[in-house]
Amino acid sequence: MAKEEGDHHGRSASMKVDAGLVRELAELLNETGLTEIEVEDGDRKIRVSRGALAAAPLAAPALMQLPLQGGVSGEGPAALADPAADMANALRSPMVGTVYLAAEPTSEPFVKKGDSVKAGDTLLIVEAMKVMNPITAPSDGIVHDILVENAQPVEFDQPLLVLG
Repeated sequence: MAKEEGDHHGRSASMKVDAGLVRELAELLNETGLTEIEVEDGDRKIRVSRGALAAAPLAAPALMQLPLQGGVSGEGPAALADPAADMANALRSPMVGTVYLAAEPTSEPFVKKGDSVKAGDTLLIVEAMKVMNPITAPSDGIVHDILVENAQPVEFDQPLLVLG
């Protein structure tokens, strides 16, 4: 659903809708799992949203992540026994976007479980609005667990990996 905002008196402003922009925003909704996005350019404001029925899939990446933790780390179901303890040292996503574990699809990952890292080392990338944002190590440490998979949509504040 695309909605054009009128002027501050509630009257509908005469605005030519950029169908390409609306399609681009709708595609961004699909890529990120968001339910709504709004852009503003001067007096022009465009909001694209999905109905409330689309809200359920938002939880899917987080739910799918839990069983994958053991599979990604190789430690099996025992690794899920006390996830709260590991979450204290989890590096969290600073934004909604898509996480990439390597610079390019054919490149080696930035880090693997067990790697030692130094403060400032790139650990992964979160792409948001076609901008690649490197996520760096806040301090020296060891990668204890990687909680996401390559090209997975992530939410703000979602745990990405555990440093120790």
